[in-house]
Amino acid sequence: MLRRQFLVCGAVSAAVVTPAFAKNKAARAVSGTEPGSYAAFLAGVRREAISKGLSASVVDEALALTAEPNQKVLKADRHQPEFTLTWAQYKARVITDKKISDGQAAVSEREALLGKVSQIYGVDRGVIAGIWGLESAYGTRMGTFHVVDALATLAYDGRRASFFRAELFKALTILGEGDITPSGMLGSYAGAMGQPQFMPSAYEQYAASFPAGGRRDIWNNEGDVFASIANYLAKCHWIAGQPWGEAVDMPDSLEQGQIGRSIVRPVSYWATQGVRPQGGGDFTHLDLSGAIIRPDGVGGEAYMVYHNFNVIRRYNPSDFYALGVGLLGSAVA
Repeated sequence: MLRRQFLVCGAVSAAVVTPAFAKNKAARAVSGTEPGSYAAFLAGVRREAISKGLSASVVDEALALTAEPNQKVLKADRHQPEFTLTWAQYKARVITDKKISDGQAAVSEREALLGKVSQIYGVDRGVIAGIWGLESAYGTRMGTFHVVDALATLAYDGRRASFFRAELFKALTILGEGDITPSGMLGSYAGAMGQPQFMPSAYEQYAASFPAGGRRDIWNNEGDVFASIANYLAKCHWIAGQPWGEAVDMPDSLEQGQIGRSIVRPVSYWATQGVRPQGGGDFTHLDLSGAIIRPDGVGGEAYMVYHNFNVIRRYNPSDFYALGVGLLGSAVA
């Protein structure tokens, strides 16, 4: 699955080290560091973080989790799959019978909570559930990497060092706010955190507590998880009460070059061109404008997508992902 990217964003001489810092792994590695080494890099991160007002004790505790570059992180970053899936293959992988049945059970157990969050934020509960399902298998798979360890590794030795360095400092800032402990800040090898898989920059901008006013715990508190996903979509201009899209049948007279996500027309226009909801009948949203996408080209499935489809794409800029969220959400909720 395509991973989304959220926008945010020297040699160390003999540094003065506090007694507490000297007791942990990061501090022991810093003593006698070689310029350009990972220990020197960590010492520079520590110095900069503290200069920005972050607590030395929090920074020390976090950096103690990363005494050397994490080789599992580097292997995952350098050996990402190169193959390209068709929409049909992607759909078969992410919208399985098990994923649907697990989702139906998970949503049924949380019906009241999802309903409250959906009402407060004006975001469809099915889409909240769809994102939750695709990102972390309904909270059961959120990653086991320590986020500071992963981000520090990638900031030191990764392909996008400046991006991950900025995310590392945002992660340290979040720890300083007390919402989670360093050992509890778990996520993917690339630093995507918790059940919604937020990068630290996204957490800072969109994470929410439910009820409002408490810590924002996207790792363990499902109210916060749902509220954070809903808040993300709401701030990206989700329109309450409108659908994300629907499967359609289209005539062969509409060529591939006549359709696409950027070709937005009134639904009434598409109806005059012979486009119909899948299975027959008439559109129920003739007052909306939409675009038709056919991800696998001629002969493949076709969908009418509306404004809210593009809002889902703000979470992950992939048509496949947005379709997967919408279809899974409709199936489970």
